Amino acid sequence: MTTTALDRIDIKILNELQQNANLTNVELASRVNLSPSPCLARVRTLEKLGVIDRRIAVLDPAVLGIGVTAFIQIKLEKQIQLSLDSFTRSIDRLGEVMECYLMTGDSDYLLRVMVSDIEALEDLIVNKLSRIAGVSSIRSSLALKRISHKTVLPIDTNRPVQIKSGNPASRRIERPTKSQYDASPQARPDGGMNLETSRIFDHGTAGL
Repeated sequence: MTTTALDRIDIKILNELQQNANLTNVELASRVNLSPSPCLARVRTLEKLGVIDRRIAVLDPAVLGIGVTAFIQIKLEKQIQLSLDSFTRSIDRLGEVMECYLMTGDSDYLLRVMVSDIEALEDLIVNKLSRIAGVSSIRSSLALKRISHKTVLPIDTNRPVQIKSGNPASRRIERPTKSQYDASPQARPDGGMNLETSRIFDHGTAGL
């Protein structure tokens, strides 16, 4: 494992690309006061080191009709490696899950999910998450309004940055608002479940 130091120009390049990944090399070079050739070499080195993971387009969920954000706490029956691996594989297959964190505290996982509406959230919780093997309880909180959202990491040009080459880039928290979505399961005559939206969703998955 080798350690590489990023200098002020490297950090300027990163900050510029975080703001706008569509900059041409000539535009980027101008903004960081370099000529195009050494600027391109630095960018390629940052990519090779894994500092620049990938370049993506950030879409507007409201325009696409994805209007509901929820934060879901999940607890497993057992914290054994087999259960953790199985849960991770299941979560990776769910497109609605934007972020998933292994947590300390009362819950094992914290998920940030985005769906089109409450009905879609109900479907995600009841028909997908609660059916993952090993899940013992689910609690969800519904975000009323996004106050702040950032994709730019806070890299200070006045502070040295040391990176370890070869380390996998961390993949994939916004805090929910106080308001919470509750869905306590209730049996229906047809054997299904109803979800109430007045209290915290918190249930075991037995029988699901």
